[in-house]
Amino acid sequence: MKDTPIRTIRAILFDFDGTLTRPGSLDFQQLREELASPAGAPILEYIQGLPPDRRRHCLSVLDRFEMEGAVRSRPNHGAEELIRELQARRLPLAVVSRNSRAAVLRALENFPSIGPSDFDVIISRDDDVPPKPHPDGIRLAAGKMGVSAAETLVVGDFHFDIDAGRRAGSPTVFLTNGRMDPPETLPPDYVVENLAQVGTLVRDRVPLAAGKLPNRMLDRFLGDREPGDPSLLIGPGVGEDTAAVALGREDEVLILKSDPITFATDEMAYYTLVVNANDVATSGGTPRWLLTTLLFPPGTTGEQAGRLMASLQRWCGRLGVTLCGGHTEITDSVTKPVVVGQMVGTARRSRLLDKRRIRPGDQILLTKALAVEGTAILAREFRPGLESLGVPPDEISRCGEFLFTPGISVLEEAETVLESGGVTALHDVTEGGAATALDELTRAGRHRIRVWAHRIPVYPETARICSLLGIDPLGLIGSGSLLIVCRPDSRERLREALGDRGIQATWVGEVLGPGSGVEAVDDEGTSLPWPHFEADELPRAIEILQQIEI
Repeated sequence: MKDTPIRTIRAILFDFDGTLTRPGSLDFQQLREELASPAGAPILEYIQGLPPDRRRHCLSVLDRFEMEGAVRSRPNHGAEELIRELQARRLPLAVVSRNSRAAVLRALENFPSIGPSDFDVIISRDDDVPPKPHPDGIRLAAGKMGVSAAETLVVGDFHFDIDAGRRAGSPTVFLTNGRMDPPETLPPDYVVENLAQVGTLVRDRVPLAAGKLPNRMLDRFLGDREPGDPSLLIGPGVGEDTAAVALGREDEVLILKSDPITFATDEMAYYTLVVNANDVATSGGTPRWLLTTLLFPPGTTGEQAGRLMASLQRWCGRLGVTLCGGHTEITDSVTKPVVVGQMVGTARRSRLLDKRRIRPGDQILLTKALAVEGTAILAREFRPGLESLGVPPDEISRCGEFLFTPGISVLEEAETVLESGGVTALHDVTEGGAATALDELTRAGRHRIRVWAHRIPVYPETARICSLLGIDPLGLIGSGSLLIVCRPDSRERLREALGDRGIQATWVGEVLGPGSGVEAVDDEGTSLPWPHFEADELPRAIEILQQIEI
């Protein structure tokens, strides 16, 4: 892939024959002879220059030829997978072809899983627009998708596609299909050998969804870099929510954690303390000190800022954490208050949990149930929208109290299992829900994981809200649930210890051999698809509820 910076991509436009399809083998020389078209002359442009009667005849010949090709054509390698991926990112998609609409539609019948409805726009030579390499088709398609041509990535396998895209002001990708050279007169922004590489290119150039960066991106950025300082015991990595630093004094280790509160506006101080303290506890440490950066939008009053600061002090006192200081600022960079917490804790080195210690056969428990935090946020922030969907008011109130009961803190369960022994790793469920948390655990632990999907618990209230909103509780933010990895002979002892504290713990999986990946199975051992979430389901749910409340 040629590495050239291009603009942000908000829509994708494809050529059709040779790009999304593998055309059937046809005799183009025979077509030219039947049309009496000179060698090297573009066929469409040649036909347009003919007298009317001759033009109609040649167009009918071309229509027949294209339809024969459409019948024989097949999807290009990776075409359907790419379309599905782009749809999951909610990117508008278009086709602009020099072929007839009938030929395009017939060729799409050969695609097992996609069809015309999967494209927002299809423009053919039958439309009232000059064919490529003229740029008007590109501009027309971009306009119909509601974006500018400059934000529309044009993908094609012929120099006409690149010419049209460049002249329209679009970023361009030339698909070689492993056998062609890119045009030299108007070079494309990118050259790829296959459609899978188009997917890779797009992933880094579309606007990211709200929330933390996707794990696959963090994995690439962070890699397996070795720390330059030998005192850094646990450094940055996917699934590593804290850093651990040896202090050089006997057994003492410093646990460092930072996390912002951006989704919730209610009880921000409580979220700040609990979310940061949770990660310190899952490392085997005790939360001790907190610094905060408080960013307020213009228009914030002194009383509003003071109330948040007093609430932070109050919750620190309840959790035994010392508020050490930080920074406060009014800035137009934010539209609502943002709190960034920096928690510092301590741990004995012998008690420090490192996910790299997990081993095949280790058992996985999940405390409470899915999406405790997400359920609470939606209930507390969007009561009118949920009522409009038919959720009873008393049920919404009950869900709002999920913040405290069963609660988004995992401090008690972490302390309980650490005292009981046999724990090899702890990981709390946060953004991206349990599906993302398990993905992070397998990456950080460097072992594959098997999950019994039917065992994963969901509160009835959570299941109801998620069903009404069309979201998956496996991908909804879930602070309050703790993944516990333990030795096989400790599993039941830990469940009993948690049960004595009134904390539900469900056996949901086990650790397999070295590697990474989550394997989901049903109660009969049959493999199931495991969902992957580029972003948490919460922003999507919020968008739906905001539309309902307008």
